[in-house]
Amino acid sequence: MKKKNFKYPKVYLYAAALGLLVIIGLVGYHLFCSMSTSDEAQYVYIDEDDTMDSVVAKLEPISAKTAMKAFNTIARHTGYPEDIRTGRYKIEPGEGAVTVYRKLSHGQQDPINLTVPEARTMERLAALLSKKLMLDSATIATALTDSAFCAKYEADTASIACLFIPNTYNIYWDTTLDDLMQRMQRERNDFWTPERRQKAEAIGLTPEEVQTLASIVDEETNDTEEKHIIAGLYLNRLRKDMPLQACPTIKFAWKRFDLKRLYDKLLTIDSPYNTYRNHGLPPGPIKVASIKGIDAVLNYTPSDYLFMCAKDDFSGHHAFAATGAEHMANARRYQEALNERGIK
Repeated sequence: MKKKNFKYPKVYLYAAALGLLVIIGLVGYHLFCSMSTSDEAQYVYIDEDDTMDSVVAKLEPISAKTAMKAFNTIARHTGYPEDIRTGRYKIEPGEGAVTVYRKLSHGQQDPINLTVPEARTMERLAALLSKKLMLDSATIATALTDSAFCAKYEADTASIACLFIPNTYNIYWDTTLDDLMQRMQRERNDFWTPERRQKAEAIGLTPEEVQTLASIVDEETNDTEEKHIIAGLYLNRLRKDMPLQACPTIKFAWKRFDLKRLYDKLLTIDSPYNTYRNHGLPPGPIKVASIKGIDAVLNYTPSDYLFMCAKDDFSGHHAFAATGAEHMANARRYQEALNERGIK
């Protein structure tokens, strides 16, 4: 007996096709609909300690539920939990689960603008850098005060601050400490152009010595014009082999940056940064020198000034003098003004 071929009515075939299209549409919707719930770009930071669960926890607050489910399904079935990549990832409005998954799984992170600050100490620099990078502040601080680590970058613990030129750099959030230092070393080499090096040589200083003097000038004033005058004054003292007698170096030696007055007892501290007792420059910068400070030293204002004192009007400016007698008169007026205001 011949078996009859059973034929489904066309209506059933159309219904099945329609159902399949609906399923495909729903899957596509979950995969490709906007994952972000914001009209602005959102950022997700994935660090070394993150697991699949913690990545999901970071994405959930900024993600639509349906798209989040799709991301979770893709990630857990493609080996992502075993190969989580650190980084700062930008989630744009309209990007679906597939796009977000592709970014995170391929490490397609978005760089940050890292501004190197004019920090007074390496501990402070480490703290400020760690706020912008995945690196821990203790890790940075320990390295910058380790002689073996500093030697890798042709510096010591006193001169390592010279590697940092205050500027804004495009860099990845999860950069390693060695990569960061190599980048800073390249940026510093680029900063010290042949023209700047020639100017440093003309005044008899190395680039490191220029940055050391610039760090002192920076601490003396915020006024750009005065920076050039003060730089010239200190160069005059160096040429005459006079101690710099720079108050900021005493504050640095004591690590007391809040001091308003420097009494004689503070000037006796046994420190290579005590420029009242020691001739020449201290062994390294007393802060990360500013670009304005560096250029002020390289383009100093020539004068016969050897002394300076804060003005008694507390304007933040200085009274300059070429002789000791002039300076003593300026200093006396300033001390009297301090006493009148009860400043200790």
